[in-house]
Amino acid sequence: MVLRRAWGPFLRWQKVLLVACVSLIVADDFRISLGDVFGRYWPQTWTHDNPSLIGTGTYGFHPFQRGDDIGSFPSGHAARIFGFATVWMIAMPTSRVAATVICAPMLVSLVAMNYHFVSDVIAGSVLGALVATYAAHLARLEIS
Repeated sequence: MVLRRAWGPFLRWQKVLLVACVSLIVADDFRISLGDVFGRYWPQTWTHDNPSLIGTGTYGFHPFQRGDDIGSFPSGHAARIFGFATVWMIAMPTSRVAATVICAPMLVSLVAMNYHFVSDVIAGSVLGALVATYAAHLARLEIS
């Protein structure tokens, strides 16, 4: 993108893509910080015999602790996909249906496969959408 900028201003889709990618990165950074703040156990044991609701019957929040075993809330997958897709939905309203069709199955599968609790996915989605809305506003992406 830096090399492309040397040849002149970005085309509209290039600017939207750049803002969407930056929004994804920022949403994930916020998610990592909030994961450390809330410290929620995962629904299922996936690695290193971590405590989980299904695997060991452990449930709860442990604020301000770090580790792989307590990063469920909010969902990083939901924050990233909404951080990217919301910029597209704001800048290109004709793509809203396509973005929803792409996002919805992924969010449902996170809960169905016991990767996250429903509240994790909702919180991650809201976080990603908020970051994307601010990113689109700051980049002055108007509806085309």
